[in-house]
Amino acid sequence: MALYFYQAFSKEGKKVSGYLDAASVTNVREKLMQQGVYPITIMPAQEHASSWWRSLFVRTISVKEKILFTSQLAVLLKAGVPLLQALELLVEQFTGNARSMLISIKDDVRQGTSLADALKHYPKSFDQIYVQLVRAGEASGKLELILERLTSYLERREALRKRVTGALTYPLMQLGFSVLIVAALLYWVVPGMTASIKEMSDKPLPLPTRILMAISMLFTSYLWIVAPVIIALVAIFFYWRSTKRGAYWIDVIKLRIPILSYFVRMNAIVQFCYTLGLLLEGGVNLAESLDIVVKIIDNRVLAQALSDARDKIIKQGKISQYLKQTDIFPPIAIYLINTGEQSGQLDKMLLTVAQNYEEDLAEWADQLTGLIGPVLLIFMSVIVGFIILSIVLPMTQLMQTITI
Repeated sequence: MALYFYQAFSKEGKKVSGYLDAASVTNVREKLMQQGVYPITIMPAQEHASSWWRSLFVRTISVKEKILFTSQLAVLLKAGVPLLQALELLVEQFTGNARSMLISIKDDVRQGTSLADALKHYPKSFDQIYVQLVRAGEASGKLELILERLTSYLERREALRKRVTGALTYPLMQLGFSVLIVAALLYWVVPGMTASIKEMSDKPLPLPTRILMAISMLFTSYLWIVAPVIIALVAIFFYWRSTKRGAYWIDVIKLRIPILSYFVRMNAIVQFCYTLGLLLEGGVNLAESLDIVVKIIDNRVLAQALSDARDKIIKQGKISQYLKQTDIFPPIAIYLINTGEQSGQLDKMLLTVAQNYEEDLAEWADQLTGLIGPVLLIFMSVIVGFIILSIVLPMTQLMQTITI
């Protein structure tokens, strides 16, 4: 069986396209007709698109699907099922884009391509770490063990991402809702109220009221100027951040903000230790492993420091000594890595360090995200309180005038 691309009309007359695994063009046509779809064009997927277009068109797979694929493939291989047969079984477990991708991978493997090289065609779904670990697993004959490690790594990384994202969702929704309310007050409510108060009172308005009126006037009278300026400034910022120099300075700033600096450093440590430990455990040599690891560090400043250390490590072969010079790793981490280096169990010690700091990072993330909600609530309460005070003060002043 092979993968075919088709274009067809649905029962409603809409033009549809997709990929289908079948034995021949005739078989594709028969399957489409059974689905009530009338084919226009049918051709082998390889003829339809180049590799880069194929990767853009449908070759993406969610993290959940990647974890499921990795874990199930590990189980099948551990049970003694040959790789090609295991891939054929897995194709039936997926639908949509994931199914199309697995069909292509299966066809590549059937034609003699290694699994790593087949996965390499889809960098958006299978990154360099994944591919290199699979390659090392194939070379060492321990592919099922590598896949088990990969499953654990992907699950832990996704769990941490969900924990932080979930904790931030509600506070950010609160912030967005509060901003909309304040904007509505400034645009529709405040101008009318303050104008009425100003007409009824001859005395100078209180300072908070004058500030609120100025902000409201900016919103109502000059919005057509302010909005484009803000949009232009945001666009310029994002463009600057996308440049090499801009991205570098953003990373520098991150390292100078106290709390954020801690998270950036701890995340770099976890990324470095976990990835390097997995690669070394999988049989990838130190020089190649360091090349891969340095490329995945998010912060460019830390990545440059580790890149400089990498060159020295490759020449001297002493990893803990040069990691210490980066000023990124805490003393306890350097001690544990040095212990692993001396005992010949560097890969296991790196994974231990990664696990310990990942747990610390998760705890700090929970504490920080737990504080975000109250902080945002206080912030928005201050803003709303200022608006209320700005309206109440002149009204109180007016009432005093009337009483007198």
